[in-house]
Amino acid sequence: MSVTDIDAAALTDSIRTVRETEPLVQSLTNTVTINDVANVTLHWGGLPVMADSPGDAGEMAGLASALLINTGQIPEDRVEAMHEAGRNANERGIPVVLDPVGVGSTLSREAVAESLLSEIDFTAIKGNYGEIAALTGVEAEVKGVESVGDYEDIERTARSLAESTDSLVVASGIDDVVADADGAVRLTAGHEMLGEVVGTGCMLGVTVATFCGALEDAHTAAVHGTLAFGLAGERAAKMGHTGPGSYRTNFRDAVADLTAETVADLDLEGQLEQLL
Repeated sequence: MSVTDIDAAALTDSIRTVRETEPLVQSLTNTVTINDVANVTLHWGGLPVMADSPGDAGEMAGLASALLINTGQIPEDRVEAMHEAGRNANERGIPVVLDPVGVGSTLSREAVAESLLSEIDFTAIKGNYGEIAALTGVEAEVKGVESVGDYEDIERTARSLAESTDSLVVASGIDDVVADADGAVRLTAGHEMLGEVVGTGCMLGVTVATFCGALEDAHTAAVHGTLAFGLAGERAAKMGHTGPGSYRTNFRDAVADLTAETVADLDLEGQLEQLL
């Protein structure tokens, strides 16, 4: 497996590069979280564009630095736009990230995910434990778009999906797992309040896409993007909040405040476990 430095200096370099590069990140995402996805892209230092209709989506993929395809809603015209944008992104060689929201809950979502995976090459696939398990063919329990149940072998499952798709896999849960075909890393950064806010999974997906759009090494982008997201979740919890609503605001502020300067002095020991 690729080895990614996890010290503060390496993460600082990645965050600085994202903010200096200002990647144009195109997101085809669902209307429930579209505003959060756009704002988090901006707060990391990227430039969000939400072109998601046939014609426009493909044209915008000709300009973007990275593309996020989120299957939270799957009307026929949006699925058409997903394929169009994905094909154009592949032709240009820019990173494409798949967030297979709710796959495993309905046959329709499974069919859309299968069609995308069969026709588009994805740099990374980001899903919760249940979604990653469902894509791998492992029995998973997904209610609506939420993952429930126990996934003791999630590292092995994520590696299996990475091998079958030739993609990096980010499995989000109590701990986050980033895997390729050769191994996995477990990241412990994060906070339980992230699970109390609708859309944090979508925001993690676009975070991975934003880092992929700025960094040359996709594995570093996936690990550092996922770690930075978890650290922002921890910082948000330390701000004054009275519940999920104020925590959601804090989280966006924490992302904006997670700069090279604020990361440089962090102690990241114990945040990552390398699993071969």
